[in-house]
Amino acid sequence: MAGVNKVILVGNLGKDPEVRHLEGGVSVAHFTLATNDYYKDKQGNRVERTEWHNISAWRGLADMADKYLKKGQQVYIEGKLRTRQYQDKDQQTRYITEIIADEISMLGGRPQGAAPAANEANGAGVAEPQHSFRQEPELDQLPF
Repeated sequence: MAGVNKVILVGNLGKDPEVRHLEGGVSVAHFTLATNDYYKDKQGNRVERTEWHNISAWRGLADMADKYLKKGQQVYIEGKLRTRQYQDKDQQTRYITEIIADEISMLGGRPQGAAPAANEANGAGVAEPQHSFRQEPELDQLPF
């Protein structure tokens, strides 16, 4: 039986996505996402801890990220955890752990000039995704 590698995050973009176009027209977007945890210390003071996550989005998700995502925006991300290695400019081997996004949904406020959602107009105030995008699996990733 195969294992499960699934990550779900809701946080804010730390920077605008950086998009590169590779051979064969494949695009990849890289950006950081901040998530916050809160806990009480020994003195009972509320402490906030921010965790930074490296996110990679490929193909259509990369194009969507380039077009719609901006620094500070709140997003929902589903994906899988992956660690890879690379050589830095001094030929030192470095490792990076990142989330490979399978789905990205934009949350929070609406873009300027957009009409309010039905739940905002009636005062419910529930944040619903503005747009949701999903990466289609490659044929060799299908389980059958």
